[in-house]
Amino acid sequence: MEDINVSELREKLQNKEDFIFIDVREEWEYEEDNLGAQNIPLGQLPYQLDEFEEYKDKEIVLQCRSGARSGNAKKFMETRGFTKVRNLLGGILAYRQMEEDEL
Repeated sequence: MEDINVSELREKLQNKEDFIFIDVREEWEYEEDNLGAQNIPLGQLPYQLDEFEEYKDKEIVLQCRSGARSGNAKKFMETRGFTKVRNLLGGILAYRQMEEDEL
């Protein structure tokens, strides 16, 4: 599935759309700043994937700091049969930059 950009994600969050939102950064990064996603560090994802088994065909948005780790997480989840995984392009850095640019 196609990746998602920051304005698309903001629209989904504002409209309270129904999707799974996972932040794959480390816990300390998540505590510093987050967008309200469920925090599952990338290294833990393989061990917690069973929790999402029933959502294999539901939209899942992954995010990290810049989009690199979540891109790897997307590839991993796709190899495990998840069909609608999207990576937040530019990660939380791009999201916060978008907000800053609007001020």
